[in-house]
Amino acid sequence: MKYIKDYHDGDRVFDIYLCKQKSSAVTKNGKAYDNVILQDKTGTIDAKIWDPNSAGIAEFEAMDYVEVYGDVTSFQGTLQVNIKRTRYAQPGEYDPANYLPVSRYNVEEMFGEITGYIKNMENPYLKRLCEMIFLEDADFQKKFKMSSAAKSVHHGFIGGLVEHTLSVTKLCEFYCTRYPKLHKDLLIAAALCHDIGKVKELSAFPLNDYTDEGNFLGHIVMGSEMVGEKINQIKGFPLKLANELKHCILSHHGELEFGSPKKPAIMEAVALNFADNTDAKMETFTEILEGTTEKGWLGYNRLLESNIISTQME
Repeated sequence: MKYIKDYHDGDRVFDIYLCKQKSSAVTKNGKAYDNVILQDKTGTIDAKIWDPNSAGIAEFEAMDYVEVYGDVTSFQGTLQVNIKRTRYAQPGEYDPANYLPVSRYNVEEMFGEITGYIKNMENPYLKRLCEMIFLEDADFQKKFKMSSAAKSVHHGFIGGLVEHTLSVTKLCEFYCTRYPKLHKDLLIAAALCHDIGKVKELSAFPLNDYTDEGNFLGHIVMGSEMVGEKINQIKGFPLKLANELKHCILSHHGELEFGSPKKPAIMEAVALNFADNTDAKMETFTEILEGTTEKGWLGYNRLLESNIISTQME
């Protein structure tokens, strides 16, 4: 099969893909059409069915595997597929492993690095907490390795949560070498734990969508609760340290309007916010550049809050 990452403007599409999302819409002129997101293990691509009632368009729904015939076009710097015909694909015609997006890095190796950070902690309470979460909770560990870090904005693939967590932790480790006032073990523990709530916020692949619990509470609140539950099992865990760690988790988005219940009030929380924001935005930009061959202005990006430009070298 031809993977989504290999398509270019002007290419012809004729292969089987997973329909991740499908919704009906209406143009300004009142003409009905369908919005579709196609997925394989290399990523997703937006698609349009401009004549959904055409004889060549088979009935299919989200999470179905569909044989698609169409053309790749570029719209505002982003590729999309103009679907001409579809056919519902039967089991046996496709290998599901080709349709689950995965990290470009080895998940077990990344998790091994995370384990190394835990083993090197000096604070006995924070070390024990991280051991209980990451090393002793088999159910959590399995979900953590398989989870994405977001539905679509950045690290939206299997292993994405591990990759993002490790990147944030490495950035925080660097901050500690530059700013010695930082409490290293507190910051490393906060970096490791800041997004653990996402194993509950997002469902498993191939759906990778918000759960009811995720919609009601969100990963920030759930992550703080998960840490609190483990802390309650550790005898003598200092109350001040517990509050500082939970504060870092609750404030790691930095601003109330970005979903944080609290704004950063300690140095470690500020560092975590910047590390999380840096990795999210750098990965977002990376995924955009990897998903287009366009040069020049690519249009407005919501996370980056800017009209962005590709300056990739040949």
